[in-house]
Amino acid sequence: MSARVLVVDDLPQNVKLLEAKLANEYYDVAAAYSGAQALAKVKGFSPDIVLLDVMMPDMDGFETCRRLKADPETAYIPVVMITALSDIADRVKGLESGADDFITKPINDLHLFARVKSLVRLKMLTDELSLRDQTGSQLGILDKPFITADFNYKANILVVNDDIVESRRISDKLASLGHIITVSEPKKAMENVLREHYDLVIVSTQLYEMDGLRLCAQIRNNETSRQIPLLILVDGEDKDLLVKGFEMGINDYLVTPIDQNELVARVKTQIRRKAYQDALKANYQQSLSLAVVDSLTRLYNRRYLDAHLKNIVDQALNKGKDLSLMTIDIDHFKQVNDAPGFGHHIGDEVLRQIAERILNSIRSTDLATRLGGEEFVVVMPGTPTKSALEIAERVRFAIASVPFKISAGDGSLKCTVSIGLASLKIGDNGEDLMKKSDEALYKAKKEGRNKIVVS
Repeated sequence: MSARVLVVDDLPQNVKLLEAKLANEYYDVAAAYSGAQALAKVKGFSPDIVLLDVMMPDMDGFETCRRLKADPETAYIPVVMITALSDIADRVKGLESGADDFITKPINDLHLFARVKSLVRLKMLTDELSLRDQTGSQLGILDKPFITADFNYKANILVVNDDIVESRRISDKLASLGHIITVSEPKKAMENVLREHYDLVIVSTQLYEMDGLRLCAQIRNNETSRQIPLLILVDGEDKDLLVKGFEMGINDYLVTPIDQNELVARVKTQIRRKAYQDALKANYQQSLSLAVVDSLTRLYNRRYLDAHLKNIVDQALNKGKDLSLMTIDIDHFKQVNDAPGFGHHIGDEVLRQIAERILNSIRSTDLATRLGGEEFVVVMPGTPTKSALEIAERVRFAIASVPFKISAGDGSLKCTVSIGLASLKIGDNGEDLMKKSDEALYKAKKEGRNKIVVS
């Protein structure tokens, strides 16, 4: 996963060491040697994450982080503090200043890279939601919300822990933050997650009945609960388990035995981020009019795609990120509309179901739109060609493998789609990307349909 990293440290040797490690992992790295320089550089460089030293002259890391988090333009850039300070009070101070994590020197490279990847994934999701909100604003929709550090929000939190004493302590300490539910059985926890709305789920990795990470995986793999933040309780010595958790998609962790103040600080960070993402979603969902939504499939329409594609192409080119796009066309769809006993109402039934299957086959960061007629477009930010091809194959298979339910004939109808896939190159614009995917789609049709062709 490629990303922009800003390293902030007043000691050049520390900066060079981190730069070398990150560059070796294919990150785009910039450096700042003071807090003031970091605040200036973050605006021009637009990093996906900031690695921030604490002990710096003039403006220390705590104050630098506070200023970053107080600015709406930089508030949601993840910050990891890296320092020789190992006292819990310092860690809590860093988290309370807005940092997403606090890593103590000497740095465990595996832990650092896993943490960076985890936070960059979250940043990509927030960026995509924010970009959609920006597109909506250009069409007359409300301004983007901003959640301040001291916001007052009552959260719903689920604690999954079969250590009754520890579970009670967590519940008591978090009581002021909202409604806390505690369960000891993983099966019951999963039932709760699917039934209720939660802003955070805290899972012990030392459950007796089940590996806690397995429960986290179940939560992540379910469409209903996929976006719920996960915080795990882990033995401080088990670094491998922590790295595995980040790779799986957990949001944060606490080392046991738990420090109560650190618990509150980390939970507040997760609740704040979830509240911001929820506000972004609600903002554009509430404000979207029929002018930008296809009334039949409830996907965005051509008008929205044209506006959004320009924004997302500009962002990808400016930040050096991957972007892919697929154009999907239903094979022989005219025969469905014109077949005796069928007609356009049957075609509408098929279009609605195809839109649903497309949505179920792509990721939450991807944008599905109906271009018009029987043609759809999916925009895939941060996605190289190889990954985009896997997503396109999921879409093709989901549509071709199961007949569609219709209210005519024998009640079912088989359909396939042809897909043209294109990826952004330097010098391309949105029109170029659409043209390349159209050409690939035409080739897929010419070569026999029900297939994918890459531009």
